[in-house]
Amino acid sequence: MTTENIIPANMTIATEKNNHLNENHSNADNKLMLTVDKLSIVTNTGVTLVDKLSYELRQGQTLAIVGESGSGKSIASLALLGLLPDSLTVSGEVQLANATIMTTLPIANDRSRNAALRSIRGQRIGMVFQEPMTALNPLHTVAKQIAESLRLSDVPKKQWREKTIVLLDGVNITDPADKLNRYPHELSGGQRQRVMIAMALAQQPDILIADEPTTALDVTLQHEILELLDDLKRQHNMAMILISHDLNLVRRYSDEVIVMCQGQTIEQGQTISVFNQPKAEYTRSLIKQDFGQALSLFDDNDDQSRQSTVLAVSNLQVQFPIEKSLFGGTKRWFDAVKNVDMTLKKGWALGIVGESGSGKTTIALALSQLLSNQARVGGEIMVNGQDISVLSRGELRQFRSQIQMVFQDPFASINPRMTVMQIVEEGLLVQGVDKTARQQAVMDSLATVHLPLAFAQRYPHELSGGQRQRVALARALIMQPSLLILDEPTSALDSTTQVTVVRLLREIQEKLQISYVFISHDLKVVRALCQHIMVLKEGKCIEYGRTEEVFNHPQHPYTQQLLQASLI
Repeated sequence: MTTENIIPANMTIATEKNNHLNENHSNADNKLMLTVDKLSIVTNTGVTLVDKLSYELRQGQTLAIVGESGSGKSIASLALLGLLPDSLTVSGEVQLANATIMTTLPIANDRSRNAALRSIRGQRIGMVFQEPMTALNPLHTVAKQIAESLRLSDVPKKQWREKTIVLLDGVNITDPADKLNRYPHELSGGQRQRVMIAMALAQQPDILIADEPTTALDVTLQHEILELLDDLKRQHNMAMILISHDLNLVRRYSDEVIVMCQGQTIEQGQTISVFNQPKAEYTRSLIKQDFGQALSLFDDNDDQSRQSTVLAVSNLQVQFPIEKSLFGGTKRWFDAVKNVDMTLKKGWALGIVGESGSGKTTIALALSQLLSNQARVGGEIMVNGQDISVLSRGELRQFRSQIQMVFQDPFASINPRMTVMQIVEEGLLVQGVDKTARQQAVMDSLATVHLPLAFAQRYPHELSGGQRQRVALARALIMQPSLLILDEPTSALDSTTQVTVVRLLREIQEKLQISYVFISHDLKVVRALCQHIMVLKEGKCIEYGRTEEVFNHPQHPYTQQLLQASLI
């Protein structure tokens, strides 16, 4: 288990550094690298996923493609590399600069496409995929995975180690030689994303496609990764296509922008013009997202001590083994969480924020008793007056219904071979509830999260990201918990879906009086949902208090840095 202090000493991100994005990049004199003309993608049932998308990309330019989930932004870029399934029909014309001429790429589905694009993938057009934990091979070390890209670039084997260290150093990974023999799960989210970027750069592509490169990262890391990509783009004189649903990041790190909705190009032009004077109502709605305000649960005339305490944590400590002794014992431990205290009353929500590796998810796993046996946990965790650390395995199984958890990636946390009905009812099935009662409870739970009853017979792959997150929420709520732990439940969702999920969570909180421990890197979401906030850094709680007080009057310099970064 590793962590990394990724926050720079001076977190004030100078706006002057990035003013070049929309001042110095006229791109008029830059070489034309890619043209896409009337790119269309249609399913075998006749549904149009992308409709006549056209754009030009020049050397040194960053083109952002933004839109909601299902708008077609990702598949339009995958089509350039022939990475779409044969069930989709791709048409239009794509031309890539080759020496002094433009060469047409074969994007239509036929047998010759893969062979023709093999020399383009990675070498001419590189790609950084959305979720590095999924894109990286969990069974191979960092060195082996980057070596694969070097081998494809005909780099001699004896130079692989040296070149890999240079690549890792180039993407600002500290002590790169130490990371060579690490596996993906041993790296932080920011480190994994940097490894993905290093792999993409290993073949020195002319164009880099970054597909949601900051989705699961905290706010400070988001800016670091995109500043890194921007710096690397200039160093290597590349062009970049940035796919994102985060309009604040797009506004800061792109020269031109395309706004897509359900496959259609809604708006297109220079980033400054689109953001300052959006012509389409859809674009205006994306720019001005309103998450609403957290429920007001504080009444000066009401004695708060009357409210029952759902969660009381004192002196929580979590350690992970990082070095074994010669005889199998643990020689060194890593302190992931250090002496954390928290209190949560019925119907309240506590937001936990902090950089990658600060201990947020470790706390969530400790509260839900889901840490591995290798972890060493100290302190006291009281849920509804019960110290859960002293419960036997059988007692914990019965008690667990009071503590439920919604994980970050619903597609990874729910079984793809089960229907929505089977997924949601699983907890009741374990408890021995009869079929009639289970089915009624599933219907009630789906209604609570605003999913149609017809969805009960669907499979996860037939749902959108927001719908899958609602299924994960329904699965937790069916157990009627008093404490719901939500680990980054909105990070993988587009901004419109995020607003919908936050409003739903607020509605459930008010209706069912459930207490939330809400872990997120999105400070806007935390402010809209949580009455209290805890700021973590390197496993320690550095600030704790009412959300509005912390936002309006942050005391700790690190909290001030986080809030400043979220406003950029």
